Amino acid sequence: MLEAVDLSKRYGSQTALDRLNLRISRGEVFCLLGANGAGKTTTINLFLNFIDPSSGTARINGLDVAKAPLETKKYVAYIPEQVMLYRNLTGRENLEYFTALAGHEYPRATYVDLFRQVGLAPGVEDQRVGTYSKGMRQKVGIAIAIAKKAGALLLDEPTSGLDPKASNEFSALLKRMSDQGVAVLMATHDLFRAKESGSRVGIMKHGRLVATLSTAEIGHADLERIYLEHMHD
Repeated sequence: MLEAVDLSKRYGSQTALDRLNLRISRGEVFCLLGANGAGKTTTINLFLNFIDPSSGTARINGLDVAKAPLETKKYVAYIPEQVMLYRNLTGRENLEYFTALAGHEYPRATYVDLFRQVGLAPGVEDQRVGTYSKGMRQKVGIAIAIAKKAGALLLDEPTSGLDPKASNEFSALLKRMSDQGVAVLMATHDLFRAKESGSRVGIMKHGRLVATLSTAEIGHADLERIYLEHMHD
């Protein structure tokens, strides 16, 4: 569903991403770990066509993102660190608007049901988003992804600033989406969350993917040790 082939991004003499090769299948959660500047956000921005690759290809559902930007956006939903919603619209109005942008329309009851599906309390869909916590905005982001029927989900530091309960709820939602066949790529600093949520973890350093690990085969302590070893190289 998501594929990078020798994907690179350079800014002058600086290489932000160096020949990334990556394949993420439907139902898989791939977590990118790394320090600031490791290339995690660059990778996500290339898949979203926010920036052009210097060389190589990013593909969504087999389509080259640079050549079919509008087509590929239909298959993907994006949840940044701060979900961009209209603060003075209600949650439901936001959901309706972003779903319509993706070419879908549902009866009012469906939007209300989507709020229940992502664990938002009854009634909050009629409150203005300006009153929502960060965790609630993230859940609206997931509701938009479900309504869009997105086959791929791109997340950039989605759990930063969430309390442990909200972070745990968010992980449970990701699990549900992956169970439904969505391919997930998540950039994160959170080793614990990467181990809990990810089916695979990639460690990035200076724009390069230096290790790929299966979370089923390693424990929390192993992941931390391997990560720190790479950071100290």
